Amino acid sequence: MNRREALSRVAVLVGGTVVGAEFFLSGCKTGADKAAGLPLSKETIALLDEIAETIIPATSTPGAKEAKVGEFMNTMVMDCYEEKDQKVFLEGIGKVNEACEKMHKTDFMSATPQQRKDLLIALDKEAKEYQKSKKPEDPTHYFSLMKQLTLLGFFTSEVGATKALRYVAVPGKYEGCVPYKKGDRAWAT
Repeated sequence: MNRREALSRVAVLVGGTVVGAEFFLSGCKTGADKAAGLPLSKETIALLDEIAETIIPATSTPGAKEAKVGEFMNTMVMDCYEEKDQKVFLEGIGKVNEACEKMHKTDFMSATPQQRKDLLIALDKEAKEYQKSKKPEDPTHYFSLMKQLTLLGFFTSEVGATKALRYVAVPGKYEGCVPYKKGDRAWAT
């Protein structure tokens, strides 16, 4: 079994596809292979940080903004996504603001935390409905891309792995049965 087949099987097991999975198979693009588009502006990265922070807000643990998920999204989209997925993602950034204007008569950055949350819940429902009727050749919904990158960026960051999850840098012996107490954080390692 090769890595491509293994990744496909994992995606089926978790109930979907992993956008940007080519990154795990061949690594990010380098030099001339990078996207023709320029890196995202600081304002756009700040918007992505706010979207990510609405998805994973700071509570007793840090939120997505502290993990710099906006910068992570920029790198992943520009260096690791195929051109069609880059286009969907980049157009989706504008669609978030359009949807916010339509729903709340303000742009996302000016919206209240509750307005942001309501908008992202509506976009998540829209993405799930889209997924149900989507054909294999149709692109992934832009909000699904943003949500996937938020989760990946946060939980693979140092902040996410060490402060939101339990982390042991060099695990000791194998323990097949570890007691679980209600409220324990999941393991990062």
